[in-house]
Amino acid sequence: MLTRRLVLLAAGLVVAGTFAAQAQQAKYVAKIGHLEAATQPRHKGLEKVAALVKERTNGEVEFQLYPNSQLGNARQMVEGAQLGSSEGTVMPAAFLGGFNPVVSVLDIPFIMPEDRAKSQALREGPFGQAILDSFKKRGLVAIAIWPNGRKSVTSAKPLDNVDSFKGQKFRVMDSRILIEQFAGVGAAAISIPFGELYTALQTGVVDGQENPLDTISTMKYYEVQKELVVSNHGAMEDIVLFNPAWWESLPEGHRDVIVKAFLEVRPQVETLKEEVQSLAFNQIKDAGLKVRVLGDQERAEWRARMFPPARDAYLERAGAEGKALMEIYEAEAKKLGITN
Repeated sequence: MLTRRLVLLAAGLVVAGTFAAQAQQAKYVAKIGHLEAATQPRHKGLEKVAALVKERTNGEVEFQLYPNSQLGNARQMVEGAQLGSSEGTVMPAAFLGGFNPVVSVLDIPFIMPEDRAKSQALREGPFGQAILDSFKKRGLVAIAIWPNGRKSVTSAKPLDNVDSFKGQKFRVMDSRILIEQFAGVGAAAISIPFGELYTALQTGVVDGQENPLDTISTMKYYEVQKELVVSNHGAMEDIVLFNPAWWESLPEGHRDVIVKAFLEVRPQVETLKEEVQSLAFNQIKDAGLKVRVLGDQERAEWRARMFPPARDAYLERAGAEGKALMEIYEAEAKKLGITN
């Protein structure tokens, strides 16, 4: 009798465990890929978002995260989100211009002000919403813009003032906007693959480059450069993208949870990024580079020369959509008192 009761009890526990597992099984699973390592702020932020979403949807929505290009390169991950081979990606705006020329507005130097609160007001206001909305006709759902650092400038030649750029050569990503940015200060800009940049600096193919401080430190560009100006001229912004069919399959309440989770975690990601940048700054300084931080007056001089030609290059590429977006930006910047 005792044996029979134990067997029945064990069977009951198995059945109960099965039902519990079924109850906890996610109804909506999203594979989300991105480019950074799992130790970087973007991934740490995504882990926090995934935990909040799982908790607040009672386990019905699960994010499976694939860092470090596990789902392919930037193009493959964006196309995967478009076509449904994956459900989402968090991708730098600088890599999205080929899919959506409108988003390249974020390549314009000094488009985002130094003031972090005003930058966030731009992301969450009509300007940011217009950028997100522009992805609809490109087969993607964009739900948030996350900050991912600011670019600074290094060179093997002096960078004492804005006139020091004249005659120098800088590496940029493949962007007419960035080429015109440097043309505005009398420098030449050359598009060189990221993996070839160290050698290009070492051999003098280019004199300098622009990147966030943590990239400069991680890639050891300080070994082949002499000067750093912490300019924060270029905003590195991430766009959170989802596959439309998967997004529409979610109950509206779950969609709201996801959007709110990304907004809630954003400040933590920005803080993590700033901590990483601070450590990188000290490492670069300790390496012996001449380092200076751009002051307000000089920042205004850089902006006056770089912003207009870069903006014009953007407008030429993005057409009527770009013109409408720049008008929104100018109106919002005026409201916020943004002078950079």
